[in-house]
Amino acid sequence: MQTQISPMLAVSDGNAAVAFYKVAFGAKLLWQLGDEHVVAGLSIDGASFFLADASPAHGTQGPNSVGFTTVRIELFVNDPFKMYAQALSVGASELNPVKMHEYETAGPEPIKKMLQGALLDPFGHMWLIGKFVD
Repeated sequence: MQTQISPMLAVSDGNAAVAFYKVAFGAKLLWQLGDEHVVAGLSIDGASFFLADASPAHGTQGPNSVGFTTVRIELFVNDPFKMYAQALSVGASELNPVKMHEYETAGPEPIKKMLQGALLDPFGHMWLIGKFVD
């Protein structure tokens, strides 16, 4: 098996979060445990992530309950404008619209240009939606 890193998002309402991510980002439900205390695996075009109802007793709280997020989730898609608008239409909040960014970076394959915008989902998670541009 190839090593993977997948975020596990703490949310205030697992069922509502599954429904939101399916419509906002076209996520597919891979599996779900429980109806009241939800833990679920989802995929956006093959990129997996997980979510679970927040459980302070087990050390997790969602961003809305603490008033901030400490993680920015980068979602790279073919049409960031469409994905961004879709998420806003079902309840995400705009932080920064999708626009062109130019960077000078070091490395063997420097990034020169990127389309990217930021939004907050209804559960307090920040999503940066964009794509690299040649």
